[in-house]
Amino acid sequence: MEVKFKKITEDKLEKIMNWRMMPEVTKYMYTDPKLNLIEQKKWFYDIQHDPTVKYWIVEVNGLDIGVINLSNIDLKNLNCSWGYYIADLNFRGKGLAKIIECNIYDYVFYKLCLNKIWCEVLSFNKKVVELHEKYGSEVEGVFKQHILKNGRFYDVIRMAITKEKWDRIRANFDYQYIEIE
Repeated sequence: MEVKFKKITEDKLEKIMNWRMMPEVTKYMYTDPKLNLIEQKKWFYDIQHDPTVKYWIVEVNGLDIGVINLSNIDLKNLNCSWGYYIADLNFRGKGLAKIIECNIYDYVFYKLCLNKIWCEVLSFNKKVVELHEKYGSEVEGVFKQHILKNGRFYDVIRMAITKEKWDRIRANFDYQYIEIE
């Protein structure tokens, strides 16, 4: 399986917009947007000019299957947040999580030289919490009734891993190294 993280280009905006509105994707996100191409182009312009974010298309064997991003890149405190989604349901459960997670840790710690990467997960998304724990992230806390979605409040689990921990456990994982644009 050949996996790449490719910089987002304008010709991918409609695809990303459609993915972002899929119930299978938004179910696990804070929002359920109704997007249009004008908004997508503004978003694309904004992310290109914001040094605190980085976005990529996840490509597998030449097919675009999802999006990964870093945000809140803080060069003073040396941390950032991250998230990703696999929109092509045919690629879920195929072992991509290890490739994605280990490579984004390598990128954040050894390319960007940050000290910590964190994420937030809706509490009902137990599989993702377990995946992050499997690759070294730890629960730092729970934000109670933090997100109102579809008329219901949800808790949010904050998870993170530090460079020190990744340095210690990285050799435990046999994963495909990928080049990140």
